[in-house]
Amino acid sequence: MYHSVVTSPAALAELAADLETREGVGLDTEFLRERTYRAELCLIQVSAASDAACIDPLALADLTALARVLTAAATIKVMHASRQDLEVLLPATGLVQPVFDTQIAAALAGLPAQIGYAELVRRLLGTELAKTHTRTDWSRRPLSAQQIEYALDDVRYLLPLRSQLEEQLDKLERRAWLAEELAALADARAFTTQPEQAWVRIKGLHALDAARMRLARELAAWRERRAIERNRPRGWILDDAALREIVVRVPRSVEALTAIPELPPAIVKHCGDELLACIRAAAVPDPAPAVNGRPRADPMKTALVKKLGVLNQSIAASLGLSPEVLATRRDLEQLAAGRRDVAVLRGWRRGVVGDRMLAAL
Repeated sequence: MYHSVVTSPAALAELAADLETREGVGLDTEFLRERTYRAELCLIQVSAASDAACIDPLALADLTALARVLTAAATIKVMHASRQDLEVLLPATGLVQPVFDTQIAAALAGLPAQIGYAELVRRLLGTELAKTHTRTDWSRRPLSAQQIEYALDDVRYLLPLRSQLEEQLDKLERRAWLAEELAALADARAFTTQPEQAWVRIKGLHALDAARMRLARELAAWRERRAIERNRPRGWILDDAALREIVVRVPRSVEALTAIPELPPAIVKHCGDELLACIRAAAVPDPAPAVNGRPRADPMKTALVKKLGVLNQSIAASLGLSPEVLATRRDLEQLAAGRRDVAVLRGWRRGVVGDRMLAAL
């Protein structure tokens, strides 16, 4: 039987030795990042068979024993919506691999694409989980018995979920699809953001011309570097809405920056010169007149995106899948714009939906 909370090196070594003998281990984390760029890892939960335990990284300076388990090829780490957890664990334990993500598997089995853990447990296992500690400050100590139980529930059901989902995917002959999706979690670069690639995370940039795309990249890279240097959330430096407005309006002076409603005066005061330097570096021409300062939509492209969307929905319905599992709105917009380096044209999606979309263009 595991200790409910592991706080000593000896207890961690004992737990890790047991986990190393297991074929599958449930894994989850609790962390805080509301006020920082880098997340603070506050708790690690693990499960195996009928046992579960919380590991307290705030009490343990060395997680090497656990890292050996989490990076061991012989032990599958079962997680739900794993991307944030993998990102948070990366500096502490290295890249966790191999991973079975129950949210990804559930989507391929026909459940909602972003189904939550508690809802998946309810649907597949018939168990209702408590929701009383969803906003807990996990950095505070001591943790209450109720908090510990809540955290342990986050891993107690992962292994049974994996079993059921594997059975469903086998019946649907979609295990190869899952293997492709999980392979994307094996690249550590996916969990670190290089400033020059930070623009990829920002929504609403798909309709930009080349010059404004350069500006978006300049601004996103500047924001990322500043957030890293100060260990502050990106949105505290410059939120996405303000960034998009700068890209659309291309202000040339501090006065023009001040006229952007989405841009707080404090940002203009402290960062105005740097923002204007980004605009000069991107060499963006003056914006063409447009309704409300925004570029006009292309009716032909809009119609093509709609056509591809109808096709995507039809194919998804025939497979019992949520449409976004096959192709996202962004995929459709990029296809309509002539892009061919999109997810829907790679791997299993190519044969299922991608080729039919190409034929419809």
